[in-house]
Amino acid sequence: MAGQSIPIIVGVGDFKNPFTTPEKALEPYQLMIQAIQRALQDTYLPEETAQKLQKSIDSIDVVATWSWPYQDLPGLLSTKLGVDAAHKFISDHGGNQPAKLVDEAARRIAQNKTKVAVVTGGEALASLGGFAAAKKMPKWSARKKDKKSGTITEIATLGDNTGATHGIGLPIQVYPLFENATRASRGQTLAENNEESASLYADFAKVAQVNTAAWNFGKKAATKEEIGTVTKKNRMICYPYPLLMNAFNNVNLAGAVILTSTDYATELGIPKSQWVYPLGGAGTKDSDKFWERPNFYTSPSITRSLDAGLEVCGLTKEQIGLYDFYSCFPIVPKIACQHLGLAIESHTRPLTLLGGLTSFGGAGNNYSMHAITEMTRNLRERTPTYGLVLANGGTMTYQHVLLLSAVAPSQPYPSKNPLPPIITDIPVPATVEVANGEATIETYTVDFNRDGTPGTGHVVGRLPSGERFLANHADEETLSQLIGNEEPVGRRGWVRNEDGINLFSFEKKAKL
Repeated sequence: MAGQSIPIIVGVGDFKNPFTTPEKALEPYQLMIQAIQRALQDTYLPEETAQKLQKSIDSIDVVATWSWPYQDLPGLLSTKLGVDAAHKFISDHGGNQPAKLVDEAARRIAQNKTKVAVVTGGEALASLGGFAAAKKMPKWSARKKDKKSGTITEIATLGDNTGATHGIGLPIQVYPLFENATRASRGQTLAENNEESASLYADFAKVAQVNTAAWNFGKKAATKEEIGTVTKKNRMICYPYPLLMNAFNNVNLAGAVILTSTDYATELGIPKSQWVYPLGGAGTKDSDKFWERPNFYTSPSITRSLDAGLEVCGLTKEQIGLYDFYSCFPIVPKIACQHLGLAIESHTRPLTLLGGLTSFGGAGNNYSMHAITEMTRNLRERTPTYGLVLANGGTMTYQHVLLLSAVAPSQPYPSKNPLPPIITDIPVPATVEVANGEATIETYTVDFNRDGTPGTGHVVGRLPSGERFLANHADEETLSQLIGNEEPVGRRGWVRNEDGINLFSFEKKAKL
């Protein structure tokens, strides 16, 4: 490893503001500063030496926040920390970003381009909800003045495409497409699939219940029965996921990681008990357009990121003792488990250290930052030796895998991400915007109204030519069958285009 430094994580911190009223609100940057200060304290340095470490910060990476469109968030944090960081960067939106930013910061340290790096992120969505309830606007830091400010409202905009034409494209709609198709491909019944998801998330809820950083810390963990049973409180959102299988984003959480080299840590006297070694990572993405995926029961971006991450670090899946799989919806950890050969239920190795985005809290794009902080704490115990974080973003679009170790690496830090920015080498069915004739359901979901009644059925279908199309339900009988007891995936029906919208029906002559 001549000429290279060895990057290490020396401090981690999480901060939670449990209050939601405007009077006790903290804006996102304030949450992040608190998390960074906790990470500095986590180095176990005396105050004077900790100040020297803080003054040495020359790199600040920030995970883009949903809560507030700052003019220059990395610059604001740099000023508040009293440093003039040469590297200041704010990420794109995506839950993959925490792992990606830590990976890239470690690489810069290895290449002697950075001395001390801070990677942080945070959300104050619960406080924003408190302001909205009080019919007040927060008087927070200066906002961006450009039209595209990057707020959560704008992120959720569907755009102008066949997805938007048919009213589908939000995460709460797209992840169910994958769950339903995966269930059918595995030969599960509807009941078996629901029980598996509920059992998985009940296990996750128990983890969050005892995690002090979790939004739901100390609260009674939801049971398998509570998660899997549709009630007024646990209403169906988009089939097959009720509320307690959806990410909960209204939180006030921030996390931070401090990295440096073994040489500088030794010079400062940071105890080796605090050292954890990033080994490397890998990430890529599938098409942003969900209808341009090869199928709906696999995720090439997940499987390739997992494989490449392990390979670039010189590890096998059998060596990993700790996992934290991003879990906005049950299908993400399920696909990761299937690929790695891990049991979805009755697992011997934990699939989450946090408790999932439903019980720990969604934390916007920053969920996996908390996974990195928690895994660091676990690896400091030196048993097990290796941990893997899978950070997912978009509509199962963006992935980044990060591997951490309790022991020093035997090889240099990877010089680059081993994967291309986007996967382009897998054939994808052509999509037609106008579809007519006999058709087969490839996957589907149904939006539900707040009163618990089914609203709009969404079908991803195939024509006899193999071409793919999106459609809405054509009639109430079709809508009823989509949420019935018979598996809709693979069933045949008919599609017709009326006024630019494709309508699918199980009956050829069905009318609206």
